[in-house]
Parts: sequence; C-alpha cells; structure tokens
Amino acid sequence: MEQSKPHQFYSFLKRLSINAVLISVITIVQFYWSMGTFSDRMSSGCLECLFAEDALFMSVITGIFLSVIFSLFSFVKRILIKIGIEFILLVIVWLFWNYSIFVDRESSWSTYDFNAEIQYTISLSFFPVLFLGCLCMSLLHYQKIKARFVSYKNKHH
Repeated sequence: MEQSKPHQFYSFLKRLSINAVLISVITIVQFYWSMGTFSDRMSSGCLECLFAEDALFMSVITGIFLSVIFSLFSFVKRILIKIGIEFILLVIVWLFWNYSIFVDRESSWSTYDFNAEIQYTISLSFFPVLFLGCLCMSLLHYQKIKARFVSYKNKHH
C-alpha cells in the first residue's frame, strides 16, 4: 500500500526532526565528555561566551546539518555501508568542533603548535567520540539493525 505524498512528507519531516534532536543531544554529551575540562576557561574569540552556550549552539547546528546530510543517504540500501559513511561523517564533524573548542579555550592562550593541537584534541576525544558515535549510529538505525538481526537469527535457526 502506497502512502500519500503529504503523509510521506510528514513522515520524512518527523524522522528528520527526531534524528536532529537525537544527534544534538548526543553531541552535547560528547562535548562535555571530551572537552569538559575547558568549560571553565575563557573563550579567546568571545570573552563573555560560556562553554554551555557554545556547546548548545554547536550541538543544534550539528544535529540539523547531519540529519539533513544523513537523509541524503536514504538511497543506500546496504545498512552497514550507510552506517559506516554516517559514522565517519559524525566523527569528522565532532573532531572539527572539538579542535575548535580546544583552540578557542586552551591553545590560543598558550604556545601549542598545530601538531600538538591535533594530538591533544584526538587524545581527549578518542574514547568519547568512538563510544558516543557507536551509540548514536545504533540509536539512529535501531529498527533496521534489529530487523536485520532478527532475520539473520531466523535464517540460521
């Protein structure tokens, strides 16, 4: 049974909104876990800006941006390839934001060179990004993963 165009559009917007909120919430957790040690440090770009405001703003932008980008991959039918591409994009965006926070709140006040900035960003971000990225992908694709697991389990029993 084919759904009507307005119903399909509503379903698309609903999925897009849910994904944006989910990505935003996990992103803000990631910021506090990875870069939380700099939350009490002053921003070099905006002396009045709070870490919480920056993290919230970046999280919302990330959620909207990535949910739109991820929706473009709806044509990819192989779920593992889709999850892999989305995971890589999520990690790249998170590492970019974490690098920005590190430069803004730590290295701009000190004498870090570019290589040291990258090294510190990765060392602070590695586990939180890896863990929360896997969690985010699992939650975004829960129904598809569950359906695949159940069908795989039924085929082999």
